[in-house]
Amino acid sequence: MKLLVYSAKNFEIPFLKRANKNNHKVTYLKEALDTDTAIKAVGFEAISIFSGDDASSIVLEKLWDMGVRHITIRSSGHNNISLKTAKSFGFKVANAPDYSPHAIAEHALALLLALNRKIVLADTQVHQYNFLQDDLMGFNLHGKTVGIIGTGRIGSIMAKIMHGFGCKILAHDLEPDYDLIELCDVTYTALDNVCNQSDIISLHIPLSYDNYYLINKNKLALMKQGTILINTARGAVVETDALIDALENKHLGGYCTDVYEKEKGIFFKDNSKDGIKDERLKKLLSYPNVLLTPHQAFVTKEALERIAEITFDNIDSWAEGKIGKNELGLELVNS
Repeated sequence: MKLLVYSAKNFEIPFLKRANKNNHKVTYLKEALDTDTAIKAVGFEAISIFSGDDASSIVLEKLWDMGVRHITIRSSGHNNISLKTAKSFGFKVANAPDYSPHAIAEHALALLLALNRKIVLADTQVHQYNFLQDDLMGFNLHGKTVGIIGTGRIGSIMAKIMHGFGCKILAHDLEPDYDLIELCDVTYTALDNVCNQSDIISLHIPLSYDNYYLINKNKLALMKQGTILINTARGAVVETDALIDALENKHLGGYCTDVYEKEKGIFFKDNSKDGIKDERLKKLLSYPNVLLTPHQAFVTKEALERIAEITFDNIDSWAEGKIGKNELGLELVNS
């Protein structure tokens, strides 16, 4: 099968090449999929896209007309593709679930520790030969109440990690994990209770219609003064304007994030020469209690290896005329 890989990053290409095992003819493209670059898929039966690519209805229509029939997503989240449109055309779509939940949960913890213990500031100071400790005070995680919103693959690991630190765990999820209740003494409760009782809140939910701006002005107002919010899910789970207000008013103690609401056109590229025009992002980056990384939580050797394996498992299944285990939207076909 001829496969075009959009948004191919230099660091992931070796993993993809190894996973392919020369079974398929693959072309790697640095550009993201959008209305302009869709034309590059002419002659390809399958494409692979990343979470920042645009697979909206208009793009899908172009791809279908060009002969593309299979789309494999190199991420667990798939809010960037219109599944209903894809299935109405007849596309086969699959994602890469469960590629390495540990990578994401560990990154969430790294963000929390770095922000709380002022690691970035301390590193900057000592490189300037400033060894004072005046502005480096943090707090112990032990004994704090941590709210986990979403206890699926990633959230459950985050709960176990924080339990290991000696934290009390509150959780909110539509489907409680009873193993977490037994193993980590997790207490499931309403979202409002998680917001107003937690010292630290970590988000581990997909972006959906119901979860869009889940953390909004009202939910932020419920949080304790000084709460630290962690977001390694999707940027639009948090309402950016309300977040900025909470930081500006010093109600929120800090924001650790690997994602941003308007990543498109900014993330996954070097903007150091031309800068950025997004004033809200500039504002967020101006706060000393905001720590933002460029959607890098998945960038571990283990995660990249697994994503590559799943990507070509999906392609292999389609090439053999099988329904892949990661195929999305089958319920839309049968409804």
